[in-house]
Amino acid sequence: MNRREIAALLAYIGRLDPRIVRTDEGEALDQINRWDELLGDVPMATPHGWDARIAARQHIRVSPYQILPADIARPWERYRHDRLARHTDPIPHADPDDQAAWQAELIGTRRAVASGHAAPATHQQLTTGPSHDELAARLSEIGSCIPAAVRADLAPYRPARAAREAALARGGPDALSVRCEWCLAQPGEPCRRRRIGPDGGARGTVPRATPHPGREDLAAAQHTPQPAMA
Repeated sequence: MNRREIAALLAYIGRLDPRIVRTDEGEALDQINRWDELLGDVPMATPHGWDARIAARQHIRVSPYQILPADIARPWERYRHDRLARHTDPIPHADPDDQAAWQAELIGTRRAVASGHAAPATHQQLTTGPSHDELAARLSEIGSCIPAAVRADLAPYRPARAAREAALARGGPDALSVRCEWCLAQPGEPCRRRRIGPDGGARGTVPRATPHPGREDLAAAQHTPQPAMA
């Protein structure tokens, strides 16, 4: 803010809180000088959500104390930090071999975001919408996005999933497709080994590498063998 904006801000605050009003010309000039020294690098408003008048009004609404320059500067610093935390540096248009130009463009983009003159650039996120037809066909062809070699390497670290995949590969029933009547595991969840205390209550549960036999029997009873391919 420049001195004219500081004076306008003080006039706005004075209408909301007369305690800050200075009737003596010398005192008013000193007040403007102090606020200008402390808030000279804080803008009055930016195109992306910051307004010093809103910060001042919010302080006067919730605080019984007379407003100080710090009550404007603190919200401004929070605003800057929040914008930079949501910003992901886009790839500069400068030549990557020109390190000075590359770095200057990155710094300029960050300063524009921090000062509120540009919106933060964020990564595009995955959505839950329908997948592309080509992607669906490719996944149907290969069966999984995890290569077979990687799946074999991961088997010792996820034994329940490995046992389930092995059973499906043999053409057997999927035990995890039904609810376990013993440990009450829901479909898709591995069975758990319950530790029973002296009072008969469960003290803890540990995932099992294989489903309970009763769950396997229930899945087998509901399993419909697939017809062989001609």
